[in-house]
Amino acid sequence: MSDTVEDKPTENSRTARIASRRKRVGKRVTMTDIARVAGCSQATVSFVLNKTPGIKLAAETRERVIEAARSLGYAAPSFAHLDTGDALTPAVDGKIGFVVDQLATSPEAVVAIEGARQASWSAGNIILVAQTLNDPDMEPRTIRALHEQGISALIYMAIFTREVTLPAVVYELDIPVILLNCYTADHAFPAVVPSEIAGGQHSTRHLIQHGHRRIGTITGEPWMEAAKDRLKGYRRALATGDIPFDAELVIEGDWSASAGYAATKELLALKDRPTAIFCQNDRTAIGCYEALKEAGMRIPEDISVIGYDDEEISRHLHPQLTTSVLPHRAMGRWAIEQLDAVTLSSGMRYPITKLECPLVERLSVAACAQEISLLT
Repeated sequence: MSDTVEDKPTENSRTARIASRRKRVGKRVTMTDIARVAGCSQATVSFVLNKTPGIKLAAETRERVIEAARSLGYAAPSFAHLDTGDALTPAVDGKIGFVVDQLATSPEAVVAIEGARQASWSAGNIILVAQTLNDPDMEPRTIRALHEQGISALIYMAIFTREVTLPAVVYELDIPVILLNCYTADHAFPAVVPSEIAGGQHSTRHLIQHGHRRIGTITGEPWMEAAKDRLKGYRRALATGDIPFDAELVIEGDWSASAGYAATKELLALKDRPTAIFCQNDRTAIGCYEALKEAGMRIPEDISVIGYDDEEISRHLHPQLTTSVLPHRAMGRWAIEQLDAVTLSSGMRYPITKLECPLVERLSVAACAQEISLLT
C-alpha cells in the first residue's frame, strides 16, 4: 500500500459520480433479466453463460437461455464467450474492494472471489481482497483503506450465512455496496444468499423419488442459519411426500467428518434404521461413508447417501457423492452484475436474493432396496 493518500473527492465530484451511476441504472441486461425471459433460475443462466463444469443441464435449457440472452441484447457483442470462457462486462471501472471475515481457512470465499474476478476482468477491473475477521477496530480501518485506494464498489462477504451489523463506515461510502452470503436488518444494500431451504428440500426429494421413505439426516450446528434451513427443507420434502417426520432420524452434528461417523453409527443402531442418509455437508458424508463401510454396508446398494456443498472431495469418494452446489461462484458474479442497479440514496430497501443450490447427481444414490424387494 502506498504511503500517500489520494485527495478526498469534493462534494461536486461526488454528486456527479452518483448522478452518472443513476443514469446507467436499468440500461444493462443482467442475468436476472435473462432468467425471467428464459423461464429458469438466475443460477441456471449463470451456469450456461459461464460454462460451469459439473452441472448437467438439458440441451433445450441451454438453448433457451442463449436465445433469451440474444433477444434481450445481452451486453457481450457476441456469444463467443460460451466457447472461450470470456467473462461478462461489469458496470464499474477500475478497482473493486472485496472484504470477507474469513479467507485463509475458507474455500467458499475463494470460490466467490473467483466468480467476481471472472465477471470483472474483461473490463480491466481488478479485485482488491482483504480479510477482516470481524474485528471491530480493523474492519472499518480496512474498508477505509480500500476506499482510499480508489475502489469504485465494495463487496462485503460473510462465510456463514447470517444477518450482519455493518460498521458505520459502510453506510458513509459514496460507492455501491453489495452483501454476499449475508444481509442486514434494514435491507439497505443488495444481498445474495444460497437458497438453503429449497436445497434441503431438493436433496430429500431426490431420495424420496428413488423410493426411500426412511431417510435419516445429519445436521450442522443448530444455531447456524444454513443448518436450520436445510433441516426445514428436509421436513418440507417429507411432508410433501406424505412421510411422517421421525425425530429419531435427525442427528445433530457439527459439519465434521468425525460427527458424521458418530451420527451414522447412531442411525445404524436404530431398530428401524434408515435406507438413506442426507448428510447436510460433504465433510459429514466422509465420516458417514467410513461408518457404513465399517458396518459392511455397500453404497448405494444397501443404503444411499447424499451430501451438500459439492466440495472437491465429493468427486473422489468411492462411490462419487451425489451432492448440492453451494453457489458461491454464481453469487460472486451476481454481486458484480448488481453494481449497475444500486441507487446511492438513503431509505432504499433491497430484497434478499436467493440463488439455487443445484443437485449434482453422481453414484451414491440408488433405488431403495426394500422398495425393489416389495416389487419383485
